[in-house]
Amino acid sequence: MTTLVRGSSGTLTRDALTVLQPGFVGTTAPDWLLRRIGEGLSSVGLFGRNITSPRQLAALTAQLRAERDDVLVAIDEEGGDVTRLEVTRGSSFPGNYALGRVDDVELTRAVANELGRRLAECGVDLNWAPSADVNSNPVNPVIGVRSFGADTALAARHTVAYVEGLQAAGVAACTKHFPGHGDTNVDSHHALPRIDVDLDTLHARELVPFRAAIAAGSKAVMSAHILLPALDPDRPATLSPQILTGLLREELGHQGLIVTDGMEMQAISSTYGIERGSVLAVAAGADAICVGGGLADEETVLRLRDALVDAVRSGDLPEERLADAAARVRALADWTCRARGAAAEPGAASQEGTAPGSGTEIGLVAARRAVRVTPGELPYEPVTKAPYVAAFTPVANIAVGDETPWGVAAELTALLPGTRTDTYTEGDDTPELVAHVVGAAADRRIVAVVRDVHRHPWMANALEALLAARPDTVVVEMGLNQAAPRGALHIATHGAARVCGRAAAEVVTGR
Repeated sequence: MTTLVRGSSGTLTRDALTVLQPGFVGTTAPDWLLRRIGEGLSSVGLFGRNITSPRQLAALTAQLRAERDDVLVAIDEEGGDVTRLEVTRGSSFPGNYALGRVDDVELTRAVANELGRRLAECGVDLNWAPSADVNSNPVNPVIGVRSFGADTALAARHTVAYVEGLQAAGVAACTKHFPGHGDTNVDSHHALPRIDVDLDTLHARELVPFRAAIAAGSKAVMSAHILLPALDPDRPATLSPQILTGLLREELGHQGLIVTDGMEMQAISSTYGIERGSVLAVAAGADAICVGGGLADEETVLRLRDALVDAVRSGDLPEERLADAAARVRALADWTCRARGAAAEPGAASQEGTAPGSGTEIGLVAARRAVRVTPGELPYEPVTKAPYVAAFTPVANIAVGDETPWGVAAELTALLPGTRTDTYTEGDDTPELVAHVVGAAADRRIVAVVRDVHRHPWMANALEALLAARPDTVVVEMGLNQAAPRGALHIATHGAARVCGRAAAEVVTGR
C-alpha cells in the first residue's frame, strides 16, 4: 500500500489523479493527457472514437506507455453488440447471450481468451467486461443480449469462464454491473433505475454471478448506477457505502479494484453532478472513477481531481480512503505489468487458445453454434438469388451505439452479390412500410431482420403485416429471442455481432 505523507499536497493531488479513468478524443494521445499521465494519472479509457485498426491502437498504447510504463489502458470491449475494437465493422465474437445459449463453458473461456489475446496484443490491459447481470426482465432496454441469460446458475458459470479466459491472456476482467442491472426497465444512461426486490431475491439471483466471479479472481468489479432500496433506500449502488464497502468489499470479500460506471450517465450526473458524485463514490468504496464516454477533455479531469482534493481538505472524504483507492489502482497496474512481461517470455502462449476451433475463427464457430432455426409450415427453399433485406431497426442504446453496423445484408451480399437492403424505423406507417418493402423487393425473396421484436410493437405489427403479404419471408431475430417464431424460416442468432450475421446468412442460403 502507498505510504501516505499526511498533508502533502503533492501526494494528495497525485492520488486524486490516480483514481481517475478518463477518456479523450482522437486516435493519438493529446498533449494534455500525456502531461497528466506524467503528473500521476494512472489510467486511460478507450472508446470507439479512439480506434481505427489494431496497428493504430498498438501505436496509441505505446505512446501512452512511453510516458509511463505502468499506465492502465482500459476499454469497453464486451464482444457481440458492444465492441470498440471493431466499432466500424461489427465484432468477430458473439456476445454473452449467444454464448449462454450454447452453454459450453469451455467455448466461452476460449472466446474470452482470444478476445483477451487481441486486446493484449494491442496494449490494452483492463477490459470493462464481462456483464454478469442476470437478465431476469426481458424488456430490459440496456442489458438484453449483453447478459448470458435469465438463468442465474448459467450466468454464474459463464461469467467465471469469461473472467478466467480473459485474465489468462493477461487482461484484467472488470465484472459488471454490480450488484446486478438485469431486472431493470430503465437505461441508467438516461435516468436512475430502481429494483424493488427483497434481500433474499438479491442474494439468490443478482449476486450469485458476482460471488462466483470474485471467487474466480476477477481483478475488478464495476458498480451500477441503480437504486436498490433493500440495500440502500437513499443512494444508488455507485454512491452507497452499504453496497460497495459493506456488501462488495466486506461480505463478498472482493479485494480487487472497484470501478464506477460512467459518471456522466444521467443516473448520477443529473442528480449529484459528476464532481460530488465522484467524491461520494470514492467515499463509498470505489477506487476508480470512470468518465469519458461523453465528457472527454482536460477540464473534466481537472474538475474531478480538484473536487477530490478539496473534499479531503474539507473533511468530506477521508485522506486514508483516497490513498487506499489509489493504492488499489497501482496494485492492478503492477499485476498487468507482470502479466505483460510473462506474455513476452518465450513459450508463454496461453493454453486456453488450443481448444478445437480456437484462434481467429473461434468467434464464427461460436456464432454458428448459437443459431437456432425454426422452419415454417411449408418446406424451406434456400435463397439462391440476391434477396431483398428489410432491416427493422430500433433506436440503439448508448452502450451499443449506432455507429456499429449490424444485420445480415452485408453478409448476404458477400454470398449473393446484388443483395439489396433498406432500413425501416419506428414512426413509419405500417401499411406504407409494408407496401414499400413488397414493392422494393419485387420478385426477390424477402429477408426481414428484427431486433428485440417483443419490445417494439411497431416492429411486431410491421412483421405481421409483411408475413401476411409475403408468407415466404425469412425472419432473422438478432436480439432477445422472446417472440414466437414467425416466417417461412425463423433464425434466432442471439446477438447482432458481425459473425452472428454471417452465421444467419449461411442458414438463409443453405450453405
